[in-house]
Amino acid sequence: MTTAQPVPAVPGRLRTYVSFVRFEHTLFSLPLILAGAFSAPGPALSAGRWALVAVAAVGARTSAMTLNRVIDRHLDAKNPRTRTRELPAGRMALAEAVALLLVSTASYVAACAALGRWYLEVAFVPFAVFALYPYLKRFTPLCHLGVGTALALAPLAGFAAAHPDLQGSGPAFALAGFALCWVSGFDIIYATLDEAFDREHGVWSLVAWLGRAPALRVSWGLHVAAMGFLGLAAWWLVTAADSPQPLWAGATLVGFAGTVFLLWLEQRWAEDVNLAFFKTNVAVGFVVLATVLAARLAGGGL
Repeated sequence: MTTAQPVPAVPGRLRTYVSFVRFEHTLFSLPLILAGAFSAPGPALSAGRWALVAVAAVGARTSAMTLNRVIDRHLDAKNPRTRTRELPAGRMALAEAVALLLVSTASYVAACAALGRWYLEVAFVPFAVFALYPYLKRFTPLCHLGVGTALALAPLAGFAAAHPDLQGSGPAFALAGFALCWVSGFDIIYATLDEAFDREHGVWSLVAWLGRAPALRVSWGLHVAAMGFLGLAAWWLVTAADSPQPLWAGATLVGFAGTVFLLWLEQRWAEDVNLAFFKTNVAVGFVVLATVLAARLAGGGL
């Protein structure tokens, strides 16, 4: 039985919390939120509204990761790869995790309320996805689509925050399709780390169900579909004008090609999950954002 560690000083405690929720992974969702916000023409957001979007995004993402860690804490304690995480290792008490969940949820809900009544009314949707996702691995190998769905909400949330009238949502939904396929595909790559453990403990994943090689082929297929969705979003934005700007249309093509190349690298580097999952994925999000911005400029400006 693991004994709890003494509570360190506040700066160290803050590092524990940041590590617990993998705060750096916010870089996966933030570019998608911005891409959604810029996926249709509209008035520029005020600094205050941008701040509310940022608070809502960080609050929602922190809540999602905290829920995941709390629900999976007993499973994490059995897995040699994850037993050093904060809850199973005793570096964070369950009460602290619950408090962090309450604070992050309250921040998210307050930001949604400040954005407008409609945003508050639909605020439960991400939480329904966040709460369901950790349980999917208990009964279906399609669990990877759960985390993909959670990230697919990012461009839709960004679009809705920037365009309360919800007009011109086609490119945002195409970006959501990209996020769904991209994230589900790299979650399959990540699951290769736990193939033996998942089989032994009855945890469902495509890797445990199909085997490593067939599951990675499914991952590749999802990434091909992601390329198609991104291409559709870019085409939609570029052709919004009767005469697209050639320079920015070319930049859009370069951005799209860069995303394709990064997804190809992710598949090529599947054996090195740290390289494929963490480093490459951060770059993908920002290249997608650059592609959307270029496409908007090509199709009529920001």
